[in-house]
Amino acid sequence: MIPKLKEKEKAIKLRKRGFSYSEILKEVPVAKSTLSLWLKNIGLAKKQKQRLTEKKLASALRGARAKRTHRLVITEEIKNKARNEIGKLSDRELWLIGIALYWAEGSKQKEHNVSQAVKFSNSDPLMVRVFLQWLQNICKISKSDIYFRIAIHETAANRLEEVQRYWANTTGFSLNNFLKTDWKKHKINTRRKNVGDKYYGLLNIYIKSSTNFNRKIQGWIGGISKYSGIV
Repeated sequence: MIPKLKEKEKAIKLRKRGFSYSEILKEVPVAKSTLSLWLKNIGLAKKQKQRLTEKKLASALRGARAKRTHRLVITEEIKNKARNEIGKLSDRELWLIGIALYWAEGSKQKEHNVSQAVKFSNSDPLMVRVFLQWLQNICKISKSDIYFRIAIHETAANRLEEVQRYWANTTGFSLNNFLKTDWKKHKINTRRKNVGDKYYGLLNIYIKSSTNFNRKIQGWIGGISKYSGIV
């Protein structure tokens, strides 16, 4: 009986210091039901309650970090497997990819504007590189015929040199190939997410004297439509 009394006293002391049930059970090896009975009327001071709350938060954070790590590992495994499924691209495959990219992000000729030059716009640096590879390696467009214009919100005016260097490094072109920056007006109540130090605006890619090249691209797009069976 005396040993049980000592265990009960120890459990009560630990509880008053803010120990959780699981922590107390490591020090006092009794049934959890017994511990609950001993401690049901033991109140905790504010400091002890805070300790328990902090431990719960710490435990939750550890669980969240573990889930995040697991999610990142799974995500990377999926992406690596998918990446390897692509394999080496042939010139024809890259040609079709470039046509699809322009179909999605390029300027097309309209009835009211039949002299539309080639213009491709995007903010994804990898897509920009693929499109430039398509222009130069597949379509044999001379580097001297390619020029750029950055479109960016005026809130990034203090980062202009950084933004210019970013796109120059991304494209592999000199800043001499870049036209005057196109500034977008800032809206005070905007909810846009493209802000901060990772915001580099939109890059427009132009080809000199390329009206007929644009018409040719439209023909390629028509060919994809025709031979994919959608028209």
